[in-house]
Amino acid sequence: MTDVSAARAALDRGRPVVLVMPPAVEQADAVWELVPPAIPALVVCLDHTIAAEWPARAPAGLRVHAVTSLGRAAALLKESPVDVLAGAPDDLAALASKSVLKLDTIRTVVLAWPESFAAAEPSGALDTLLAETRSATRLVLSWNPAALQDFLERHAHRAEVVGDLPVDADGKPLGPVGPARYVIAPAARRPAALRETIDAVRAARPVIWTGGDLPDTAGDAIVCAALPTRAQLTALAKLGRPLLLLTPAQLPYARSIAALTPVPLADAADRAQVRVERLRARVAELIERGAVDTELALLTPLFERFDAAEVAAALLALQRTPGAAAAEPTAAPAPSWVKVFVGVGKKDGAAAKDLVGALIREAGIAREDLGRIEVRETFSLVDIASHAADQAIQRLAGATIRGRRVQARRER
Repeated sequence: MTDVSAARAALDRGRPVVLVMPPAVEQADAVWELVPPAIPALVVCLDHTIAAEWPARAPAGLRVHAVTSLGRAAALLKESPVDVLAGAPDDLAALASKSVLKLDTIRTVVLAWPESFAAAEPSGALDTLLAETRSATRLVLSWNPAALQDFLERHAHRAEVVGDLPVDADGKPLGPVGPARYVIAPAARRPAALRETIDAVRAARPVIWTGGDLPDTAGDAIVCAALPTRAQLTALAKLGRPLLLLTPAQLPYARSIAALTPVPLADAADRAQVRVERLRARVAELIERGAVDTELALLTPLFERFDAAEVAAALLALQRTPGAAAAEPTAAPAPSWVKVFVGVGKKDGAAAKDLVGALIREAGIAREDLGRIEVRETFSLVDIASHAADQAIQRLAGATIRGRRVQARRER
């Protein structure tokens, strides 16, 4: 457990503190003992989904708000102050620019696992926040402080590290404690992912660990619905083969404590593949019957400008409803798109076709659910149909494009 007394003593001496702990809000209860009550504090985290987890873990009586909507957060801050405000750097900086978040009143800044910030698209918002709250107490949550030396030197100079570092007696990084399986499951759909995972591994005697005390019974699968520490994973492995439910941001930490093997949740992908095969069969049947002469005449001008395969793909994209007859473009329902950030770009040698291939093969996304693709220098932006966006983000986590392991998230 984190030595809260040692951390408190360091903070009282005016020293920044690094608390060594897994990247999971449920493991960070020590924060509440170190944040003074009734004194404004910020929790800076990777994105709004992680921010949303903090209010649920807060002690009763502490006013904690997560910035998941700028409009709602601005209205709330204008009406009444909060004790703790949790949010992503861009969102907190936006509130500060509107003068509804008074950075000069902040007395404690909690940096929640800045290891993950390095993988996000840099915006300068974090540097701005930390520069304008330089007099506030710094509390850094980290699972790998050795990887944050430059960051700590700039933003938490002479920080005191409290907790068990993941190194051996010679200072070398500790290796995995053993094998484990994993599934990428955002916190918002954790209950559904738990059911799907148990079905996927066909566990007859699963044991579900949700944090806290370790189970006292063994099973054919130990499903970790909470993120374990290295010591907890070692103990859980004695009861059965661990299976971790992870968010994409937790994957690097999990790889540091376990030799991971992914568990594919094949049901959704299988259903999508069945739909694709049915559509192909219908198209082949129409061609074989010669029932497309009128359409060929209509499309001839397009064949002179574009490859026939591109014309076919465009027509398929227009036909959004499975089983529906061809419709005029004006009659097609307006698709709802989500812009997804993918951490690979031109400098990695990536092109649009590489992203399309990964999204179809690795993520099981239907081609008609893919929209505009912008490949920029260090990252790419992909428009994905809203109903398929979460699946694409989950399954792209850890996938390889042009030899680089990528991260994906909703573009902020």
